[in-house]
Order: sequence, then C-alpha cells, then structure tokens
Amino acid sequence: MIAQLIISSLFVIAAYLFGSFPTGYLMGKYLQGIDIREHGSGSTGATNVLRTIGKKAAIVVLLSDIGKGAIAVSLVRFFYAYYPEILPETWKPWLIIITALAAILGHSKSVWLNFTGGKSVATGIGVVFLVNPWLALGTLATFGVTIAIFRIVSLSSIAGAIAVIVLAIILQQPIPYIIFASLAGGYVIIRHSTNIQRILAGEEPKVGQSLQEN
Repeated sequence: MIAQLIISSLFVIAAYLFGSFPTGYLMGKYLQGIDIREHGSGSTGATNVLRTIGKKAAIVVLLSDIGKGAIAVSLVRFFYAYYPEILPETWKPWLIIITALAAILGHSKSVWLNFTGGKSVATGIGVVFLVNPWLALGTLATFGVTIAIFRIVSLSSIAGAIAVIVLAIILQQPIPYIIFASLAGGYVIIRHSTNIQRILAGEEPKVGQSLQEN
C-alpha cells in the first residue's frame, strides 16, 4: 500500500510540474524580453499572449497549455495500460482526476513563477478531451457560440466552465469525472473573478482589443 501511494503521489507531482511549465512567460521573455505578467491582464495564458505578443506566439502557448492537461491524464492511462497489476483498477478514475487537477493548479500557480500563471482554461480542455471527447466538444461549442455572439474571451471561458459541469451531468459521466468537472469548472470561474467585475462594468475588452483601449 505504501508503494502504491508513493507511485500515485509521483504522478500527481509530475502532473503539477507539467502544468507549471510557463510557456506564456517564456514566450514573452524570449520574443520580446518582457515579463508578460506585467502586461495586459497579467495572465500567462494564450489570450494575454495574443494581445501582448501576437497570434503565432498565442497559438504555441494555446497548444502547449492544452498538451499539459492531456499529458497529465495520459501518464495515468499509459501506466495502467502497461502495468495494470501495480495499482488497483478502482483507483484509476480518481487518480486521473487528481492528476488532472494538479496540472490545472500548476498552470495557474506555477512553481517556476512564484505561484502565478494563467486561468487554466486551455489546460482544462486538454484534460476533458482525454476524459470524454464529447464532453470537450460540447464545452468548446459553448465557448464558440458565446464568443461569436459577444466577442469576449473571458465570458466565453466562463460559459464553457459552466457548460462542462452541466454536460458532465447530462452525459451521465462517472462520479469522479463529475466531481472533476465541478471542481475544475468552479476553479476557472474563480480565476476569472476580475474579468467578471470588468464584464459587469462594461470594461472587459473584446477580441482584438486590449485592456488599455477600454
């Protein structure tokens, strides 16, 4: 049992470290010599990179952030595929959601950036795609419809966070995944608290605008 707990803990630590990899910060440093946390919204995520650095850098950051979440889930799945006898099968869904949450936390509270980071939206999407592609597609559809109507990324992210919780229940996902959707979706909404304040005040920038333009 102790060995199994140690192995499980290593997965959680590895997932957190993957999530902590500061792609957005590194893009700012190497492409423009800036600390992106001191520009725009202060986030290291793809949206702030888009506004501050440009489209190409934002695409790299977006794909990297999605990949961090996907890797967290893949680590557990690969381990169970090749070494199914080491950890109990009943642990698998719970270990998946714990490592997934660790990756999401790592993205927003990176150990390399004094526990700052992004909003964890893309990393969460990477997780959801591995957990259930239909759940991910429904979440992305909600994001897409919202951004097409309102052209506000943060509002669309919040709508997606709510959708992933609702869809997880509608699609009758296993209890561990519903718990994950609720915790991750709630966390993303909390991470957007300042955006919510700006939305209510009519000051949140739309696509193509910067915070300074509002």
